[in-house]
Order: sequence, then C-alpha cells, then structure tokens
Amino acid sequence: MTRLASLGSGSRGNGTLVHIGNELFLVDCGFTLKQTETRLARLDVKPGEISAVLVTHEHSDHISGVAAFAHKYALPVYASYGTLHSKAARKGSLVGRVIDAHSPVQVGEVEVIPVVVPHDAREPMQFVFRHEQLRVGVISDLGHVTSHVISHFQSLNLLLMESNHDRDMLQRGRYPESVKRRIMGRFGHLSNEQAAQFLAEIAHPDLQVVVGHVSEENNHQDLLQETFAGFHNAVRHLEFATQHDGADWIIADQAATPYRAVSQAI
Repeated sequence: MTRLASLGSGSRGNGTLVHIGNELFLVDCGFTLKQTETRLARLDVKPGEISAVLVTHEHSDHISGVAAFAHKYALPVYASYGTLHSKAARKGSLVGRVIDAHSPVQVGEVEVIPVVVPHDAREPMQFVFRHEQLRVGVISDLGHVTSHVISHFQSLNLLLMESNHDRDMLQRGRYPESVKRRIMGRFGHLSNEQAAQFLAEIAHPDLQVVVGHVSEENNHQDLLQETFAGFHNAVRHLEFATQHDGADWIIADQAATPYRAVSQAI
C-alpha cells in the first residue's frame, strides 16, 4: 500500500508520513517526543514501524524533535551535509547519514530522490519517493518554484505541498517588516498564488494532494478554498492539512497510470 499522511503542518511543527514499497518514512519532526508519539498513534502508526527519518532542513519546526525521537527508537536519520552540520543539529546532538543533493538514496526497495529548493537554510532539500511506477512527493519551505523543482515533481501519485500565506494578509499583518520580506522573498515561503501556479504545472487526473504548511497568522481556509477551487476537477483529490490535526491517510491507486502533467488554467 502506498499512502501519505500529515502529523501536523504549520509554523509550530511539521511531520509527514510516506508509506511506499514496504517502507515507512517520517519526513521532518518538529514536535516534542510525546507529541510525536501521540500524533503517530492517531494515525495507527507505531514508532518502531518507521524505516527512517528524513530531514528537509534545520529550522526548528522541522528538526526540533528529530534527535529525541530517532534516539529513543534507534531510527536512521538522513539529511544534507549542511543540515547535519547546522547549529540546530549540533545543539540537539543529531547524528545522521549525509544525503548528496544530486544522488538518490536507496532504502529497501524505495528510491529516495532529494530535490534542492530555494530556502533560507544551510542546504535545504525536499523529497520524492519512488517504488516501481508509484511516486510520492513532499515539498514545503521554498521561496519560489524553479524548473528543477517542477521537473522532479512531475507524474506523482501523492503530494504534500506548501501554501503558506496570503500576500495581502501578510502585508497587512503584525509581523515586523523584516519578517514579512523574508517570508515573501525568493528564499522564504510560497504564497497561495505561487502554490496554485506550481500545482497547475504538475496537476493530472490521478494526482491526490494535501496542501500544508499553512500559516495560522497569515492565511485562512476561505482563501485556500478560493485559491484551489479550480483544481477539484483537475486532480483526483485535494485537502488541507492543519497544524493541530494534520491530515489523515490518503491512499494511492496502485493501478493508476503515471501521467505527464498538463498545465491547468487558474
């Protein structure tokens, strides 16, 4: 069974589960050990069932819980050299295996493909998982969508993607101007508009999508619904992950034919 779920997604903590090819991966862990165990139990997952933890970058909402969780359950951790040698990783005594940003990693029968993204971290990467004809993508925390990103996130079956903020809400909000510039910058986070443009590039009729990393301060469910309304006929399934509840399992159609994406009008 190939499936994807979110433990929780937002600025206060992120964790995504990818189950593919008899391997179960946890991408990022920005929660305390107790919170992580509770959120896994909600999804009927025992920590010992996890094959490996992959870390996208060193920001606290993605890495803060990795060391304690991986240590308690003796799980291997994979991340870039920059992430593993960041101040946050050293402070947490995080030990892991280095992923070369340009070389896939084989874990069991699954090929884990790192994808370099533009974000204000030391060596950030996101991931695509491939087993036979099935492909699952996880992508958040990038300031703009590059051709490199689009090329790697084509022909997916399942996808968790970022739609962080509404630009107008962010600009009118209470954040300091320096923080606003960082979020909206080319190494910050995707706005709703940018996220919709990205999805338009890769959408196809068998794709199932979870939209996450939604700002509780600078976004709103009504705005998300409006932004992505046109995609309900362009993809098989689309839903939104929340900080508190994450998103329940979505399951890939094992018999689905891989598609090359066709850009959608938005």
